[in-house]
Amino acid sequence: MRDDERPSDEEHGALDPVDSETAEADPSSDEDAEYEESLTDELSALIDDGRTYAEAEIGFQKTRAKLAGASVGKAVALLVVAAITLHIAVLALAVGLVIALEPLVTIWGAIAIVVGVLLLVTGWLALKAKRNADRLGLMFGSSQKGDGE
Repeated sequence: MRDDERPSDEEHGALDPVDSETAEADPSSDEDAEYEESLTDELSALIDDGRTYAEAEIGFQKTRAKLAGASVGKAVALLVVAAITLHIAVLALAVGLVIALEPLVTIWGAIAIVVGVLLLVTGWLALKAKRNADRLGLMFGSSQKGDGE
């Protein structure tokens, strides 16, 4: 069939897609489509923003944990050095007390006095530590007496 033999659009009732005046378009369906598209775009952007925020927060917390770990390491090292220095100071005090007491009660008496006092202080500190450990055990232990443990 040739082009000049074809029936015209007007003969069979077809609408011209270019002619917008004759086309019956539903304006509410266009608005709904635009609304649906904008809603999905907004949801997609929201999900992307949430993902970006989560990645940034994870990075921040990793950096924070590394910094805290380094600070804890430095603090532990400083505490070890402080404990060693305190130990040396207590030894120097003990030696000084022995030297100071020696003219009064002989060398063996001075050693006995210094060692006895140091043992009393050590026992007192151990007793206080045990009381604190018992209190901690009561805080985290079972609330019922006689659980069989």
